[in-house]
Amino acid sequence: MRSIELEVRTGRDRGFTDLTPACARFAADAAEGGDGLLSVFVPHATAGVVVIELGAGSDVDAVKALDRLLPRDDRWTHRHGSPGHGADHVVPLLASPSLTVPVIAGRLTLGTWQSITLLDPNEDNATRRVRLSFLAG
Repeated sequence: MRSIELEVRTGRDRGFTDLTPACARFAADAAEGGDGLLSVFVPHATAGVVVIELGAGSDVDAVKALDRLLPRDDRWTHRHGSPGHGADHVVPLLASPSLTVPVIAGRLTLGTWQSITLLDPNEDNATRRVRLSFLAG
């Protein structure tokens, strides 16, 4: 198994960061033309990784839907940080901290419009870590 850790700068922006290019480079290098599984893991309590279409408004719609499901107000017991930060701690119920993507012949098997993304709704953290691991088949 091969593994690397990425440092991802999300700044103060809430939303999605495209990890697909970094994942594709790592998978191609680690697979050496072979098959296997790419694991993507975010070791944070207020972020997740998801496969979603970026651009065309899907990402904006997803953040709006997340805010409707998890309002950014003072209803949350967990109350440190920015307003509504308690909602960020519930995100892993909806967006897992990990996902697995098959790799065939050194290439990610994503669909045409699919991107591997970091979902970071927490404006309090400007930098996130993402662990990529490749398990050869």
